[in-house]
Amino acid sequence: MGYTLIEKIIKRNIGADHVKAGQIVTVNVDRVMIHDIFIPFVADKFEEMGFTRLWDPDKVVLIYDHLVPASAVEDIRHFKIGDAFAKKYGLTHVHRSDGICHQLMTEAGYARPGDIVFGTDSHTTTYGCVGCFSSGIGYTEMASILGTGQLWVRVPETIKVVIDGTLPANVSAKDVILTLIGDLRADGATYKALEITGSAVDAMSVASRMTISNMAIEAGAKCCLFRPDEKTAAYSEVELSDVDWLYGDEDAEYARVMEYRAEDLVPVCACPSQVDNIHPVSELVGTELDQVFIGSCTNGRLEDLAAAAKILEGKETACKLIITPASRKIYLEAIEAGYMEILARAGAIITQPGCGLCCGRAGGILTDGEKVLATNNRNFLGRMGTSKVGIYLGSPATAATSAIYGRITMPEV
Repeated sequence: MGYTLIEKIIKRNIGADHVKAGQIVTVNVDRVMIHDIFIPFVADKFEEMGFTRLWDPDKVVLIYDHLVPASAVEDIRHFKIGDAFAKKYGLTHVHRSDGICHQLMTEAGYARPGDIVFGTDSHTTTYGCVGCFSSGIGYTEMASILGTGQLWVRVPETIKVVIDGTLPANVSAKDVILTLIGDLRADGATYKALEITGSAVDAMSVASRMTISNMAIEAGAKCCLFRPDEKTAAYSEVELSDVDWLYGDEDAEYARVMEYRAEDLVPVCACPSQVDNIHPVSELVGTELDQVFIGSCTNGRLEDLAAAAKILEGKETACKLIITPASRKIYLEAIEAGYMEILARAGAIITQPGCGLCCGRAGGILTDGEKVLATNNRNFLGRMGTSKVGIYLGSPATAATSAIYGRITMPEV
């Protein structure tokens, strides 16, 4: 019997000849990420546990992204505690408003193919786009890793997802993962690994794979893994020959195999107020919108801004449109490509890279009775304003097209 991709990563990490799903193992952590919301809790717990030094300061990344710029006086306390912790324990990787943590972790090369990475945020599953076992944890687990460099995990069972064929022009990775979440439901992959394969996946960019791995947690997944290829190697700046062991064996034991024909997929939205409440956009056409948001760690990358700019070029928005690039690097690349000028001329409000609106902190929150179509990853009650805001989740193309008309509209490409 062969091994799944997650089993291979864990097996190599712990130096074992064999592992199997359900087994409890202690892994050696390659990198951790802490963001500004959690740093006070991590710092307190770390010292409460009696640790006096980090296991490896170079393997710890502190990122200020959720609370920047500060929207409440209390936010400043998080910055001061984070700065003090970084100085006291010699952190060498601290990012201040450089972008959203999940974008930066792969963009800056912190999370690489075959690594095991944990972060204090549920969407840490994002780094599986490059074949990295990455998952979100709480502040107690993080504190223990900071002191020891290790964490126990249960080897996940794997659901294999095969998507073959060619996606229709108006269907993107966002539609793929929303469709998958709708089929799995919110708990259908709890503590399981998703292994995404197929010819349609092979054709995707690393950025598109990031969209899928980012939202895997919305089905409960422990991680979401893609086999590295030439695009991955170029993005992560590694030799493909060094990571060509990262694939699931054909004779591996899978908990379930789900197969899709890419040509059958259509543009979809997650409707209020659950991420697995999936409906085709064609059923929602005409729904009035007060706001459209394109950004977040799910869809704030260059290809997402390019898709929006292509649709909005020479047009004007009929409702408020907010654009948030996922990182400073992407922001600058979008300026150089001319996308930002197109979006600004169309009437978009362009914000600095960060998490503000997605996590309901700042940058365009809404109030009772308003509706927003957004490209981020959650539409729970109260996520982007009051509990009476209706949040629809869709692709950048659906969002951009809908902004032109001020109502949900089939995406133009």
